[in-house]
Amino acid sequence: MHLLVVNFSLDGLSHEDYLNIADELAPVFAKVAGLQSKTWLSDQDNNVYGGVYVFEDKQAHDDYCASELFAGVGGNPNFTNISVKSFGTLEGPTKTCKNCCDCC
Repeated sequence: MHLLVVNFSLDGLSHEDYLNIADELAPVFAKVAGLQSKTWLSDQDNNVYGGVYVFEDKQAHDDYCASELFAGVGGNPNFTNISVKSFGTLEGPTKTCKNCCDCC
């Protein structure tokens, strides 16, 4: 499993307009090969938005980062202060936590 965390601020785009765009784009992200989930982030009070992406492996992560879809996020003139961080996972503790209760 490999994670990607992307954060940005909105410039010239309202919160409501961003919600509409996110709703339109969600089905596009749902089709990304190897993407297990995307959690859309919103901190309207501090103007920080973004996503947490969970990929099945590093190759799927790398393929997404080389895609036009990813480039479109980085190239959007309404997104400023962009931060992108990638993370591997600790498989042992992660497996333990996934099996510790019925919530996951």
